[in-house]
Amino acid sequence: MRKATRWLLSLAVLIGTVGAGSASAGAATAAEPKTDDIKDRILAIPGMSFIEEKPVDGYRYFVLNYTQPIDHRHPSKGTFQQRLTVLHKSVDRPTVFFTSGYNVNTTPSRSEPTKIIDGNQVSLEYRYFTPSRPAPADWKKLDIRQAANDQHRIFEVLHRIYGKNWIATGGSKGGMTATYYRRFFPHDMNGTVAYVAPNDVRNDEDSAYDRFFRNVGTAQCRADLAAIEREALVRRGEMVGRFQEWADKEKQTFEKVGSADQAYEVMVTDLVFGFWQYQPAETACAEVPKPTVSTDDLWKWMDKVGGFDSYTDQGMEPYTPYYYQAGTQLGEPGYGYPQLAGLLKYPGINNSRSFVPKDIPMRFDKRAMPDVDHWVRHHADRMMFVNGQYDPWSSEHFELGKGARDSYVFTVPGGNHGSNIAKLKDADRTKATAELLDWAGVPAPSGEATPLAPYDKKLDKQEVRRMPMLRP
Repeated sequence: MRKATRWLLSLAVLIGTVGAGSASAGAATAAEPKTDDIKDRILAIPGMSFIEEKPVDGYRYFVLNYTQPIDHRHPSKGTFQQRLTVLHKSVDRPTVFFTSGYNVNTTPSRSEPTKIIDGNQVSLEYRYFTPSRPAPADWKKLDIRQAANDQHRIFEVLHRIYGKNWIATGGSKGGMTATYYRRFFPHDMNGTVAYVAPNDVRNDEDSAYDRFFRNVGTAQCRADLAAIEREALVRRGEMVGRFQEWADKEKQTFEKVGSADQAYEVMVTDLVFGFWQYQPAETACAEVPKPTVSTDDLWKWMDKVGGFDSYTDQGMEPYTPYYYQAGTQLGEPGYGYPQLAGLLKYPGINNSRSFVPKDIPMRFDKRAMPDVDHWVRHHADRMMFVNGQYDPWSSEHFELGKGARDSYVFTVPGGNHGSNIAKLKDADRTKATAELLDWAGVPAPSGEATPLAPYDKKLDKQEVRRMPMLRP
């Protein structure tokens, strides 16, 4: 870690150059127009610019850009535009700070905590996901601390308007992001809810994944999956030919991985992971094809579980920032394929280096994840982790130590990567809901720990984005 004096110096430069430190935020408040219109108040913030407003019942919804330093350590060395959205309900309500860890969704929606506390929601696009990418892109500036500083600056300027309690949240990589934000800025938020967030403390020790795949679900389901994975490689010639023919028709290429044959092998080794990550086990196990399945039906099943389009250059490109982070700080799962013994042609190909352009250098920082893990175990305060029993990513999850305060780890029985508070057992759901309401400063009326906002089919539709290629 850099010495505190270096960070204080950087902060002083930041305040003087791009106007988003605490002093500049105060100036932004003073410069606000004399109006109650929330749009005018937000756009009065220096560095904030308007993209569009979209109609949504009961709220106002803005898509915005905010000027951020490319390097928070040296803020005078250039800026970029970072996209965010604001789902505004009332300045008298608490606010949820949401990130997916990827692109921001510009269709109005509510995260589960936003519904539970009936609040506002600020959603931020993760740096380097387009269009929130500096040009030219210095990839060394894509790390968890730079991203935490992005969130901190957004919080500082919007907290002047939304002064009630704030809750950080996100699912998967977004849950990781919410956790890292609290590690570096522990006093910004009043609470954190991290869903299905992996915690790869030691990237070279992944035995937890092997144990998971040996025991998840039923023995019959595991055997059926192993058999169909082997069959997929037994039919490699026919399936790769079809894959290449499809790619040519759809103008898809395989330059990053090397060939359709290599991309196909990566996909097959991902199948068991993707199956347990996204498929509902109570119905999907019965739908696993037998090795005698037709090639057409094998293709359809593989496409449903893995998605052939995700293994092309075009499918990988939007996630280059994730792959870069996996190979430089976050870590990634490594697990064996005993069911595929004797059938693999490219052992070791399924890793982040295969999916990042070769002209982008990558060097792994072994200190980043142990630092976060240690902080969570010993300093977590008002943090909640929700995992899924059948989610491979929960094989390595955040755990709490003796130093953690008012913090919890919950597991959804039989849950996959779409696990949330609503799917917890009754007692856990009640406890999690009550704690979240308390952190948000809006205790449930009559002591009933239930969501304060009614369900809205447009805003509350749970979106479990398929992330093959070992993307959380």
